[in-house]
Amino acid sequence: MTDHCLKIGVFLSGSGRTLQNLIHHRDQHGLPIDIRVVISSRRDVRGVEIAHDNGIDVRVVRKSDYPNPDEHSRQMFDPCREAGVDLVVMAGYLNHVLIPADFENRVINIHPSLLPAFGGPGMYGSRVHQAILDRCVKITGCTVHYVDNEYDNGPIIVQRSCEVRSDDTADTLAARVFEQECIAMPEAIRLIADAKR
Repeated sequence: MTDHCLKIGVFLSGSGRTLQNLIHHRDQHGLPIDIRVVISSRRDVRGVEIAHDNGIDVRVVRKSDYPNPDEHSRQMFDPCREAGVDLVVMAGYLNHVLIPADFENRVINIHPSLLPAFGGPGMYGSRVHQAILDRCVKITGCTVHYVDNEYDNGPIIVQRSCEVRSDDTADTLAARVFEQECIAMPEAIRLIADAKR
């Protein structure tokens, strides 16, 4: 690991595709990250398996167990503090979590649209792509942004675009956007790592 290697915590809720992509870029393309901990909102998801298979410490924090927002936030971020995490990556994490003061500008998310379009509460996954199709939008893409305490609101780091085709379904569009997500997230992390050198 190089001197400017970022210690990463990953929050996820599902398949772990973004986590798998980060591991691939770390191992095959020298992405300067050390994934210290994965925190999942569910135990029975592929993302947890991927983390275990790669020897990454896993914690499961169910929001339903911590109805108080501040306590939920503490349960999510305390393992990151213990692991000395520099940056938290939200990788398909579907719960709202309060960002504590010591993690301001240290949490990033990827959203499957060109924010500020098609963001906000309830806009995730196939809902975003279907809304784009319903509005006959011609260009979409993805956005990596810093996370604050409002949905899909923080400063933008990287955006990548792709066309919306006339024969697209929500699924075909999602697949094309995810190809751009696989490029955008590592690109954003490299920018952050380079700024810390």
